[in-house]
Amino acid sequence: MLQLSYQSSQVTAVPPQRVPAREDQDGPWHTEAVCRRDEAGLFFAPSKEPTAARLSREEAAKRVCARCPVLVQCREHALLQPEPYGVWGGLTAAERRVVLARRRRHDIEVKKAQSAA
Repeated sequence: MLQLSYQSSQVTAVPPQRVPAREDQDGPWHTEAVCRRDEAGLFFAPSKEPTAARLSREEAAKRVCARCPVLVQCREHALLQPEPYGVWGGLTAAERRVVLARRRRHDIEVKKAQSAA
């Protein structure tokens, strides 16, 4: 997910641009991202956004992600960076923290199993 400002009368909290984690042979994955086209304002929260508005905006962003051809690459980018804000690869920042915690637990379990063997 590439960052563009949220089109609203509220002040925007948009993080600075980050360098993609990797590029495919055919070019950067983000050139194919659906969010580059017209709905990018859905992906980052404006300052002091009410909870109901945030949930609605995040669900709309996830619907955009669901039809994106580079969803997996975007999600992995956000997990590897890690991206602290916004919806990336169909996951919110909180959802990405859960995925990262699960991955860390899994890695620890695998290392324990390998050392026990």
